[in-house]
Amino acid sequence: MKRALVVLSYALMAAGVCGVGFFLAELVEGTVFQATGEMTLEEAPVAAPAAVHVPQAGELLGRIAIPRLRLSVVLFEGTTASTLRRGAGRIEGTAFPWQPGNVGIAAHRDRFFRPLRNIRVGDEIRLATPFGNRRYTVTNTWILEPDQVHVLGPTDDSSLTLVTCYPFYYVGNAPQRFVVRAELVTEGPQLTRREIDRGAAPG
Repeated sequence: MKRALVVLSYALMAAGVCGVGFFLAELVEGTVFQATGEMTLEEAPVAAPAAVHVPQAGELLGRIAIPRLRLSVVLFEGTTASTLRRGAGRIEGTAFPWQPGNVGIAAHRDRFFRPLRNIRVGDEIRLATPFGNRRYTVTNTWILEPDQVHVLGPTDDSSLTLVTCYPFYYVGNAPQRFVVRAELVTEGPQLTRREIDRGAAPG
């Protein structure tokens, strides 16, 4: 029995070390892709949006920022597990960030979208892409069940829908979704990260 307990304690210790190592690896991966993505966006030439261009999974699309919350995260195409380890992802079936309609964006509640727990109606959201920038104002927030996906449907006006799991501090797979809806205010030319972070308004 004593030997079995010793073996079990070593096994639990090894599992803990592996778990910490996995978490640190994910953290490093996300940090590297965020830094690389921001550098790429800074250096990208301003271009007109290509109507026929369909981004590939994992492709860099832009950056989303909420100045009041000091939230800034690079946006990629798709919501695969590997993409969401690196940043936020555009939800398939919703509009692209440079198109009219409802742009759906998802990210993990325990990483990039954790500041959303403090979001308020009226907050400003900025979405920067190589094709220009948009500024939105938050109009609603909801706590929904996972199958309540109507919020991702097309909208008559240009809008932005942010989705993350809820509750924010739930241990394990969170049972609900926290959703933020924002409406387009202005759109304009491409801005640098410094301009966006210091509050320069597009348009």
